[in-house]
Amino acid sequence: MRYIRVTLSLIVIFLMGALISAPSQLAARATAAAESGRQIEEMVAMRDGVKLATTVYLPAGDGPFPVVLVRTPYGKQTQATGNAAWTGKGFALAVQDCRGRSKSEGTYRPFVDDHKDGYDTVEWIAKQRWSNGKVGMFGASAMGITANLASMENPPHLAATFVMVARSSVYSQSAFIGGVFRKELNELWLKRQNAEDVLKETFKHNVYDGFYDSNEMPKHWHKIRVPSYNYGGWYDIFSQGNVDSFVGLQAGGGGMAAGNQKIIMGPWGHGRIEEVKYPTNSAINVIEEAMRWFEYWLKGKGNGIMDEPPVKYYVMGDVTDPKAPGNEWRTSLVWPVPSRITSYFLIADSGLSQKMPDGKESSAAYKYDPKNPVPTIGGGNLFEKKGPMDQRATGERKDILKFTTAALTEPVEVTGRVTVELWAESDALDTDFMAKLVDVYPDGTERLVLDSAVRARFREGFDKEVFMKKGEVYKFTIDLWSTSIIFNKGHRIAIHVTSSNDPRFDPNPNTGKPLRADDETRVATNTIHHDRAHPSRVLLPVVPMENGKKP
Repeated sequence: MRYIRVTLSLIVIFLMGALISAPSQLAARATAAAESGRQIEEMVAMRDGVKLATTVYLPAGDGPFPVVLVRTPYGKQTQATGNAAWTGKGFALAVQDCRGRSKSEGTYRPFVDDHKDGYDTVEWIAKQRWSNGKVGMFGASAMGITANLASMENPPHLAATFVMVARSSVYSQSAFIGGVFRKELNELWLKRQNAEDVLKETFKHNVYDGFYDSNEMPKHWHKIRVPSYNYGGWYDIFSQGNVDSFVGLQAGGGGMAAGNQKIIMGPWGHGRIEEVKYPTNSAINVIEEAMRWFEYWLKGKGNGIMDEPPVKYYVMGDVTDPKAPGNEWRTSLVWPVPSRITSYFLIADSGLSQKMPDGKESSAAYKYDPKNPVPTIGGGNLFEKKGPMDQRATGERKDILKFTTAALTEPVEVTGRVTVELWAESDALDTDFMAKLVDVYPDGTERLVLDSAVRARFREGFDKEVFMKKGEVYKFTIDLWSTSIIFNKGHRIAIHVTSSNDPRFDPNPNTGKPLRADDETRVATNTIHHDRAHPSRVLLPVVPMENGKKP
């Protein structure tokens, strides 16, 4: 069989149904499959009697076969265009419309019923004469989430999952980051899914109260018993979700989950990234990798996949210099890889230095107006342009503070989770603080690496609101998530600080009122302190290098 070499961005678009064959082509394929007797259409009954539309594509031969299951809210026909790839390798492919979507019965509630429905579908498959009793679940984004949720219920016949670009937490990765509502990710997607009523639920539970616990995988690591292969991108909307799933299940999973996890992280977004093109070596044949995974766990084929290091990650680098270090794949037995957590302190005159600031008081202030927020430029977005875009497009705004190192005399590799600690104050009861890690090229281009946010009222925990007092300085921790990149010699490392990033994050009105309570806003004066008493800094996991190369 001939495989097509594809990048993650293409496979995500394909799986989400954005890249679909013409209806006439789909109909022709479906008709041909039905006439050959290798396609089965079923309405599969769930435990509550609701029936879900399911199509099964069978390989040639008598079987029984191992089965790969995809559950989708986007219409099962969008997931079936690649069925020949699976059946040609001896797998049956089952694709199913989630409850209340397309041809399935019931009421659609995004990711609420997928735990039990996934369980019931896996067990139904295991009882069919064409099934060998071993089922794997596969999918990207929403389909990956449905696989994760089913695994939390432990269907006895679920043998493995291959999960691409999917969250592990609703509260801290999907609905909110740092207590700030992910406006760009949620509003348009829910509207397109005709599920806008979920927004009211989300706003109601923006203070963590356990409402999301059924979807919070970290609370269920020990219950999950299947090997999972996580596949993510450094610029993906759920990049930390794949990393956390791997780490959590590798160490704390139950049964065969513990010690049998794999992960691959590449320079990808949730779709095509903008402005930067990484070398061709960054492309991965994801279908081929998934088939190797399922051949091992569903067929018992000794293909060597479990002899390979469990971690494979792409170290990004200078894309303008072919001799620059980075832009290569590495493997590891563990994640995070060994590194030295190194502090780069924000200092006076917009500097960023490993040397701690002196005792002299130092700070910088700006005014944040919710009616004139800083626009989103790249990053881990779903609908907006995404990836390592040039931040200079924001112009000379006065509500962005930029702290930059001197030109690097040697390359610096940063691989792992990045955290920013800010000492700040505001004349508002509540506001947001946002930080970006930026790679500044010699020509001045400001390539975004990571960005994140924190809502001031949640600085002491997401389960309680503690408002600020005017004149008091507080410490804020911003989790920028993870990356792997080499800042090349001659580049500069920068941290950008502001209080908005719209529409990626919902602008804080600065009033202290409940989320989306009304349209009232006020302008806040926010001050970032950076002296010895208030050592604002970024903590970078620096991997030692020798002669510009990893030792």
